[in-house]
Amino acid sequence: MKFELIKVSENTKARRGKIITSHGEIDTPVFMPVGTQATVKTMAPDELESIGAKIILSNTYHLYLRPGHKLIEEAGGLHKFMNWKGSILTDSGGYQVFSLGELREIREEGVTFRSHIDGSIHFISPEISIEIQNSLGSDIIMCFDECIPYPSTYEYVKNSVERTTRWAIRCREHHKRSDQALFGIVQGGLFEELRKKSAEDLKSIDFEGYAVGGLSVGEPKQEMYKVLDYTVPLLPENKPRYLMGVGSPDAIFEGVIRGIDMFDCVLPTRIARHGTVFTKRGKLVVRNAVYAKDFSPLDPECDCYVCKNYTRAYIRHLINAGEILGLRLTTMHNLYFLLRLMEDIRKAIEGGYLLELKEEFFKKFGYVV
Repeated sequence: MKFELIKVSENTKARRGKIITSHGEIDTPVFMPVGTQATVKTMAPDELESIGAKIILSNTYHLYLRPGHKLIEEAGGLHKFMNWKGSILTDSGGYQVFSLGELREIREEGVTFRSHIDGSIHFISPEISIEIQNSLGSDIIMCFDECIPYPSTYEYVKNSVERTTRWAIRCREHHKRSDQALFGIVQGGLFEELRKKSAEDLKSIDFEGYAVGGLSVGEPKQEMYKVLDYTVPLLPENKPRYLMGVGSPDAIFEGVIRGIDMFDCVLPTRIARHGTVFTKRGKLVVRNAVYAKDFSPLDPECDCYVCKNYTRAYIRHLINAGEILGLRLTTMHNLYFLLRLMEDIRKAIEGGYLLELKEEFFKKFGYVV
């Protein structure tokens, strides 16, 4: 993987760049659709390509449990298995394992946990997480870390940060594939001192990119932005910066302005499956009765395939009738909306009007400016 920094905004910390992997070039800042189980729910790979997706995220934990990383390796790797020609980032499985709560036990060696599928007992260590991701063959892989709950005490977070660093060293030592970039994950909760320690420790290990983890886990957004304010400047300028699990339009703007290059989130696909879509004028719950006779597009200001060809009334009918096409259309629209927003943000960084774009977007969408 190579990272090229093209431009840094003059009046913000926003960056315009390019990530190059063996599966293509990715303009940054970028939003990565989430394909947890080797599929972005309801979307075919060629549809993702048609709306501008260059990189997607898949999940180590889920693919390890089903169908198994060795089966995927036998199939020729994740790209071939799912017929995706673009780039893939796999997370380490850490977030999913730690979200199991009472179903897991953390030790220095790794984590023992029960499968959410059948209750069977499994063990993942930093080494095993890397082995799984090596088998999957993704372009970018993540260190196995502990994603701590919010809120947590200083002492708990301190111990967790130190363990995450020790695990990161083990990940670095065990990673053998030169065609996969390994990212470290900065933890530290809401404690500036611990974020700084985590960032400095991980920089000394020297990863190909750096993620800010442990955010968007229940803390107020202003607290998340505060953490970014003092954490992002600690990260190397010549490497990608990834804010994990964040994908609402307001948080994307705030992250970009603070120097973040990469985002991912299940938000656009999840709300789409519940009949909610993004529009330039805010969120719209298209399944509601008020749209039963509304023959306008989901978003009159959108030029996606869905808005060009279907009405709110029709999509509402599909969703209420339980037709899968309805969920496919809302999902395609939401992903297009965010991918187009990222394109607008990149142009704004290049043109020097990012803050003006943010203000205009926030006003129309309904965010407080």
